[in-house]
This record gives sequence, C-alpha cells and structure tokens, in this order.
Amino acid sequence: MDAIIKLLEKQQPLFEKIGRNPYLQAIKDGFLGCMPIVLTSSIFLLIATLPSVVGIALPQPLIDWCNKLYNFTMGVMGIMCAGTTAKNLTASMNRKMPDGKVLNDGSTMIAAQCSMLLLAVTQFPAMLDGSEVSVFDCTSMGTRGLYSAFIAAFITVGVYKFCVSRDLTIKLPKEVPGAIAQNFRDIIPFAGSVVICALIDVAIRAIAGVPFSEILIKLLSPLFAAAETYPGLIIIQFFTAFFWFIGIHGPSIVQPGIDPIRLANQAENLQVLMAGGHPAHSLCFNLSLVGEFGGTGATFIVPLLLILFMKSKQLKAVGKASIVPVAFAVNEPLLFGAPMILNPYMFIPFTLAGCFNVCLAKFFIDVVGMNGFSFVVPWATPAPIGIFISTGFQLISLLFVAALLIVDAVIYMPFLKAYDKMLSDQEAERADELEAEGDGSAAISAPVVAEASVSTPATDAEPVSVPAVTEPAGDAKKSVDGLKVLVLCAGAGTSAMLANAIKEGAAATGENIASAAGAYGQHTAIMNQYDVIVLAPQVRSYYEDMKADTDRLGIKLLAPRGQEYIKLTRDPEGAIKWLRQNMAE
Repeated sequence: MDAIIKLLEKQQPLFEKIGRNPYLQAIKDGFLGCMPIVLTSSIFLLIATLPSVVGIALPQPLIDWCNKLYNFTMGVMGIMCAGTTAKNLTASMNRKMPDGKVLNDGSTMIAAQCSMLLLAVTQFPAMLDGSEVSVFDCTSMGTRGLYSAFIAAFITVGVYKFCVSRDLTIKLPKEVPGAIAQNFRDIIPFAGSVVICALIDVAIRAIAGVPFSEILIKLLSPLFAAAETYPGLIIIQFFTAFFWFIGIHGPSIVQPGIDPIRLANQAENLQVLMAGGHPAHSLCFNLSLVGEFGGTGATFIVPLLLILFMKSKQLKAVGKASIVPVAFAVNEPLLFGAPMILNPYMFIPFTLAGCFNVCLAKFFIDVVGMNGFSFVVPWATPAPIGIFISTGFQLISLLFVAALLIVDAVIYMPFLKAYDKMLSDQEAERADELEAEGDGSAAISAPVVAEASVSTPATDAEPVSVPAVTEPAGDAKKSVDGLKVLVLCAGAGTSAMLANAIKEGAAATGENIASAAGAYGQHTAIMNQYDVIVLAPQVRSYYEDMKADTDRLGIKLLAPRGQEYIKLTRDPEGAIKWLRQNMAE
C-alpha cells in the first residue's frame, strides 16, 4: 500500500494540472456563482409544495407566487450560468493575454448569454387576446440548457481572445473617453460570437429540426443513462474521493461535467413527485448528501468512532475537534488532522465508503420505494436532515440514514482500529522514552505523522511553486492593524473557520483586522479590497494562478499546509501571530 501511495504522490502534478484546466475551472466557478439561484428558488419551492405533504393547504395565491419566484430564478439558470462561466473563463484567459491586451469580462458575459439563447431557445408566433405575439419556449432557459450555456461561453471567450490578441477591433481616436472606446472595441468580437452561435443554431435546426440544446441532450443521453447505473455511480463516487485522497479537491474535477444532468434529474424528480408519482432518478444534485455523507469520503460517522472506540490520544483529539464541522460537511479538520489524505490505512475506506453509499441509495430508490431526491438543500445541511427534506419528508429515508451510518461504520472500523493500534504503540514508546529520561511526568504529545510511518499529505508537502511559510528569527513583528484578510477554500466552509479564528484573535489581541471567507473562483471581483489572501489546503493547487493575480494587485498571498491550517483555525491568537510573522517577511 505504501508503494501505491508513493506512486500517487508522483502523479500529483498531473492531477493538479487536470484540476487547473481553465475550461473545467470555468464551469465549476460559473456554476458556483449561480448557486444562490438554486438555493433561493428551492426555498420558495419548499414553501409551495411541502406543506401539502403533511396535510396543510396553503392559499392558492401564495402557491402561485412561490412558483413564479421559482420559475423566474431556476427557470433562467441556464442563461445566468452562461454569463458566469464566460466571466470566469475570461479571467483565466486574461492571465495569458499579451501585455496591454485585456478581454472585457462584462462584454463576454453578455455575449455568452445572448449566444446561449440562440443555441437553446425557440421563438415562435402565438395568438394572445386576438393579437399575434412573439413567444419564447422557456424549456431550455433553465437547467436543461446548461450544456448549451457552457458551449456558448467557450465559443464567446474564444472569439474575444482571437479578436483582441490580433487587434481585430474598432479603434477610435485617443481623445475618445476610454469607456466609449471599449464599447466600440467589443463590437467585432461580440458580433462574431453571436453570429457563430446563430449559424450553429440555423444548421442544427435545418438538419434535425430541434434546438442545439436538444441535440446535445439526445447525444449525451446514453452516457447519462450509463452514469445512473450501479457501475456508473461507483465510478463517479470513487474518483471524487480518489482525487481528494491525493490532496486535490475531487468534487471540483468530477462534478462540473455531471452537474447539469444532476440538476435536470432532480427537477424531473420534482415534477414526478408533484404529479403523485415515484421520483426514480438516483443521480441527482443532492446525491452528494449520500456519497459525501459528512464530506468527501463519507466521514459523518468517523469522528464518533474516534471518540468512542479509539485509544490513541491523537485520534480522540481529532474526533472531538472535528465532530461538529463534519456534521455540516466540513471535514477538513478530520482529513488533515488524522490525517486521512495520503494515509495508507485510510485509502480503502475513504474511496469505497461513498461508493457503497450511492449503491445503497439506488437500491432504496429502485427496490425499497424511497423517493429520489427532489428538493435542493444547501451542501452544508447536515446530511441526515438534508436527506429527509430532499426526499419529501419520507419516513423511509430515516431508515436509509440509519443504514448509511451502519454501513460506513462497518467499512471504517477495521482500518481505524489498525491505524489506532499503530499510533497507540507510538505513544506508548514515546512515554517509555520520557520515563527513561527521568521525565515521566512530562506530557505525552501525539506523535507526528512522520513518526507514525504515514505518508505526508500532498497538501502538507511543499510544491516547488509554493514557498514554504517560515517564521522570522527572533521575535520579529509587523503591525497588522487595519489589515484586511480574505480566506479562500472550495466552498467557503473551511475558509470560514480560519476567518472566524482571525476575528476572534483580533478581538483578543486588540488588533483591528477585518477577515472574510469566500470560495475560490468567486473572488475575482472583490480580491482587490484585501491586503492578504489565504488559500486553504484544498485550493492550494491554484497557487500559481492566484500568485499572478495577487502580484499584479500588490496583495500578500499565503498558502499554509494542511495540518498547519487546521491548527490555525483552533488557535485564534496563534492565527494573529502567524499573520504578523508572515507580514514581516
């Protein structure tokens, strides 16, 4: 197993390169930018539909109002996602543009939205109150048109990059104000992108008689069907955990390509549920509540197992520190504290527990009769509660949750016990050494990972491109009064832990420090408001891209290692000291 782990470590640069692919990253960040649409629309949908489940009849005007809010938010998500994807891809491409040449992200965003409409939406005449009006078929404006949205964004940014890099723009005299001149410079690339998409639309409709978005769905439907089989679900879940195990945020790599179908399936489940049928799709957006039950690796039960059944002081401490965050799907304190990442003892349970979970979910949906997930809940909702809500408060879902807890406990327990024995032996040896030195009263500290013969996590290793964080000699200090700190992680969960620790530390030490948490990919519009940006371990692979932006803006960039990061989240005053030391460099 150690040989396998070492082999995976050698391949980490390749996996990181895949994770930094600008198109994959743009899809992920563009989709993340639209999450407020998904979550807000779901709230109103829950208000409109769930009371009837428990026999409460709401006034019809209130139901109609909630449905209208849902339709005018979730119903246009495809259009919005085209814009956010284009905006994020533009930011990525601007890092590679020649000096003095910049793509206008506002213009690419609008052009992508127009292009998406051309690819996905049908316009036709209709009679209304005796008059002929022009009508849009809204079917593909929402989740059904997400793949068209991504393609429209790629075409748009590609055309803008081609035109701007070759000066194929309308140039005005230098006396013309910059804002006006920029509008004219964008005319050619804007027109080029929408014309290309319009021609694609004409060709597809002439050949197939349907919009481009429908062709994509038909072509990809065999792949979607395969993804919803037991082997398909296992492959998706295995690689989500596998990438995380080697220190790369797995959901960021695996999920962008399947998010459109997951959302579409969940919307279809909802329609079936409201019609009184049995929602049968298992590959849904909130299947992550099952596959990542307590976070990637299905770690919901692990902290409790550490507290109740392990003898190692290290593991018991990790369990106590991580039990609350893991309940809300923030399992980095466990992943880096145990550690689980690149730990040979944990490879099998970490990668397979989620696979068993999704197979169990499909069995419950297909055979036992549990509803497929129909309502979207925030990713940080405690998994048992989220599963109960997503299935429409079905009582059988509680039995399903109990089964998940048992299955995951059975999978993890033997590997945790083996790891616990090794750590306990290390701690006992440490105690014997202290007694031999005549210091039997000394506190027994938990052995470091290297002493435990566990491979150092990839996120604790120092990539060549990321300088080590060193402490200055002596008691070097630099005033951090007035400092503004932005902490970034994959979903603003782990980053909130450190941001809150910095706030608490600032209050305790009397420093005037403002700190905020955010998700990587949604930071570009606000990063210039901060003096320091801290990358959490799961987004540390984006260090080089971020460094190009922070150097340009004169911002200090810090990227602490995994265990160091978790330690800072638990030590507010230590977090302030850490900031002071690094600002002194």
